[in-house]
Amino acid sequence: MRKIILTVSLLVGLNAFAQDHFTGISTSNRVGILNANINPSELANLSKKFEVNIYGLSFNVANNKIAFSDISSDADFETLIFQGSSPVNARIDAEILGPGVAMRWKKWGFAITTKAHAKFDMVDIDPTIGNAITNDNVILNTTLLNNPNNQRLSGTSYGEVGLSAARTFFENDHHKFSAGVTLKILFPGSYSNFGLSQLDGTVTENATGAYLTTNSPASLNIAYSGNLADSFTNFDDYSQSIFGGLNGFAGDIGFNYQWKKGKDYKLNAGLAVRNIGSMSFDDNNNASTNYVLNIQPTVQNPQGLDLSLFENAENLSDVEDILNSNGYLTETSGQDNFKVKLPTVLSTYVDFKLVSKFYVTAYLQQKVNEDSGNDQITVPNIFSITPRVNLGFFETYVPVTFNEISGTNVGLGFRLGGFYLGTSSLVTALVSDSKQGDIYTGFRWAFL
Repeated sequence: MRKIILTVSLLVGLNAFAQDHFTGISTSNRVGILNANINPSELANLSKKFEVNIYGLSFNVANNKIAFSDISSDADFETLIFQGSSPVNARIDAEILGPGVAMRWKKWGFAITTKAHAKFDMVDIDPTIGNAITNDNVILNTTLLNNPNNQRLSGTSYGEVGLSAARTFFENDHHKFSAGVTLKILFPGSYSNFGLSQLDGTVTENATGAYLTTNSPASLNIAYSGNLADSFTNFDDYSQSIFGGLNGFAGDIGFNYQWKKGKDYKLNAGLAVRNIGSMSFDDNNNASTNYVLNIQPTVQNPQGLDLSLFENAENLSDVEDILNSNGYLTETSGQDNFKVKLPTVLSTYVDFKLVSKFYVTAYLQQKVNEDSGNDQITVPNIFSITPRVNLGFFETYVPVTFNEISGTNVGLGFRLGGFYLGTSSLVTALVSDSKQGDIYTGFRWAFL
């Protein structure tokens, strides 16, 4: 299990794939479906009367341990990801925009959109445990653990259909106010979560292996549904189960203000709350169980839990079986069907037109809930500044992003008609030591 996790989340991520999708292009003054994804009220500002989304793809990875320069080093990924003493945080996030259509009619704007999500997260993982599991060398060492945080390994895949409407409530020669909403119909595919909190214990490494004991009971949640019940680190398990049955609803609400000057605006500002809602998982192989984890030396296991037992575990059920068979778990509650909260965020932005054809956008994304909840899909806090030149048919921009996981990154993107291609980390990766990588592309057709 460990080799698949690290290969997918690090090797794939650093070679191909940031945590904010479509950075730069989604706040363009060429307004379309991408703008409505971060604020539904922008539908009232559509640049053309109609827009058809053909496709959109965005692949993102950020972590706080491995940088691009590490790819060429001799150290393996297991050693790199668990280096240092700070908790490991890593995110893989893929978003696919399917067919969609938007239209502007009088003071109204409407849209029907489709979207698919796939995510894998490592949240606040203690590097000592990771080192103990992956280290094949004989190290005589004793390490004390005292981590009250919830350490999570989590995977999610789901689809959505969005129904959006926006309206301009006031407009004159200089000012325009609009509001909009989106109802999201959710199709949960798969989910997995391993959440270990209040871990107070000891890892002992000696000639025979690495062993874990606890000084006091810890709390453990193990949940799985759909294909991720079998393996939550295999890409096929995400791609084959993105759209499940209809079993959830969410919503966005947004507001927009424009200070106009002639046919264009001088300032465009927006505020939105997105992903308010949850979805339920009720597949046949569902399980969400809360345990008390208590690992003490026994006659059978005098040194405690042998961490090498997890090396060949393929799924969370295997982990559960190992802990149960050794008598380390006490079930406190469990259910076959469970709900998962979407990553609710507050988004706000201001786009300034400084001179003809030249704009600068400031964008802020702030999560409402913490990532530590076992029933919570994660999302990062992000702030970005994007200078942009828009010549009409051609547009180019340079997003500068501040990500809470990977730090500061600089990217580059362009639009040629309805086609767009960009990244929020390419420049940083080339000139410095970025811990983030991403790429996105898409095509939409606007007319009339």
